[in-house]
Amino acid sequence: MMANRETYTYSIDENNHIMVDLDSKVFKPTGTSEALIESILKYITKPGKILDLGCGSGVVGLALNKGGKATTRLYASDVSNDAVVLLKKNALKNNIECEVREGSIYEPWSGEKFDYIVDDISGISQEIATISPWFKKTSCEAGVDGTSLVSEAITGAPLHLSQGGIFFFPVLSLSNVKKIITHAHSVFNNVEKIHSQTWTLPDDMKKHMHILEELKKKEYISYEEKFGLILWSTEIFVAYNPK
Repeated sequence: MMANRETYTYSIDENNHIMVDLDSKVFKPTGTSEALIESILKYITKPGKILDLGCGSGVVGLALNKGGKATTRLYASDVSNDAVVLLKKNALKNNIECEVREGSIYEPWSGEKFDYIVDDISGISQEIATISPWFKKTSCEAGVDGTSLVSEAITGAPLHLSQGGIFFFPVLSLSNVKKIITHAHSVFNNVEKIHSQTWTLPDDMKKHMHILEELKKKEYISYEEKFGLILWSTEIFVAYNPK
């Protein structure tokens, strides 16, 4: 895997990869994007109809499609028109058929159902987003504790899942993890963690430690301090069998 200012390449295996163009106005792939792709590729054993929510450049949905996990075209949406335009371009570049719609969460998908829904929507505290390198020219409206968008995606998932369908979602410790997981358990009978990864806080965020400390004190986020490093995490969950 490699990234530069203009393109990003994700290798599914030695002979299979996708390359996507990037845009400064569209959220760029991160380690969480890769963790989401890798864990879902391993988890899905039967291909199905996939929806990529908050698709951005399209790397997650395109990788799952290229990895043989989709039986039909890729379905994807984003609130950003720039993202919609970019994904269409990247799908064409990778010779993948797609249907991309513009809108918030499930707004573009009234009456549609999917075997797999992948929540790829921003899920960190807005205050963290403003001091991070990940949202320089893109917005993050996930609320002070980072839960609003993912909670909305969880709530609406049962209406858009086919019988036996599965909802995938990442939870970052730079949000209120407990609140998100509690909400997921209120909507689904089964909620399981399938992947966990720890990251080091970017150096340029350390000058804002007073903000992180205040958010942690309020239990809006969590992180650990070890050996002079600030560590945070991404966990990937699956939810199925709605209540």
